[in-house]
Amino acid sequence: MGAGHDTVAAELARRAAASGHEPHVVDVLRLLPYGLGGGLRRCYQGSVRHAPWVYAGVYGAFLRGGSGPRPSGVPLARLAAGRLTDLVDRLDIDVVVSVFHLAAQLTGHLRSRGGLRVPSAVFVLDFAVHRQWLHPGNDRYLCLTDQAAAEVRRALGGPAVTTGPVVAPAFLAPGAGAARWRERFARRAPGRPPVLLSAGAWGAASRAADTARLLAGAGYLPVVLCGRNERLLARVSRVPSAVALDWVDDMPGLLAAAYALVDNAAGQTAVQALAAGLPVVGHRPLPGHGADGVRRMAALGLSEFTTDGAGLLAALGRLSETGPERAERVARGHALFRRDPMECVAGL
Repeated sequence: MGAGHDTVAAELARRAAASGHEPHVVDVLRLLPYGLGGGLRRCYQGSVRHAPWVYAGVYGAFLRGGSGPRPSGVPLARLAAGRLTDLVDRLDIDVVVSVFHLAAQLTGHLRSRGGLRVPSAVFVLDFAVHRQWLHPGNDRYLCLTDQAAAEVRRALGGPAVTTGPVVAPAFLAPGAGAARWRERFARRAPGRPPVLLSAGAWGAASRAADTARLLAGAGYLPVVLCGRNERLLARVSRVPSAVALDWVDDMPGLLAAAYALVDNAAGQTAVQALAAGLPVVGHRPLPGHGADGVRRMAALGLSEFTTDGAGLLAALGRLSETGPERAERVARGHALFRRDPMECVAGL
């Protein structure tokens, strides 16, 4: 669901290959029969773009923790069981690593029933761990933070370790393309600090054009990452003093050239910003795990969460290039990246 899971899977595969292993990346939604995976993806995409209240209801029923009987993801995940075990046997797989909660439900179920002969690890991408990530059958959980790892251990009683997030090496190095982005922004709006607004790969954002107008009126250059949402791109393009971008290939350079990231999902773009040393401000988060993740990031001191326009401008004002708050936030973000998750997988 979205590009974040694909990006993490690709980076884990790259690291595995660099260590002499043979990675195989599989989309669990494609393993579901009858076109169910594609239908689920389209429904989720449509709800977060056009009816976020629908996804908020689904999240509250299926994903958010709570007491009493709750729906499980196992019945749906089981539909992909045969195709997954066939792949494991045919490719002679040694370990399965899940980076999506439905896959974690599938591998946990199979391991608990003896249907998966190799160990399974789960890399939890979210700062706030929702219940569908959790299944006691999985052999090991890899988490972004100590708090997340502790939640997993309390819930399952099994091994959970803190590795930190996963990003490509380019995000942790000086942005090679930053100078080109700075020149572009300086030509467009000299002297205005560029502030990125992330809408994710699907361009799902609440009132992005209004936020862009607010930032422009306060002296910033709003740069809206519209992903693959052509309607959002067209809408933001009509905002004076704003830059609307579709899919960006040079994210390391862009992040290195910006003043701050305004984030609404606590997903992979926010993680990449932390790696690049770019402060993050959470604002108008997507419902469900997006809102929970944004609040958790702020509670950990990795970002600041704002609830209105005045709060957003105040938060950006505290991030001056010479101020202590910016330096402290950057240091906390860099400290998040502890170890290679594949080192923890290799020992299974």
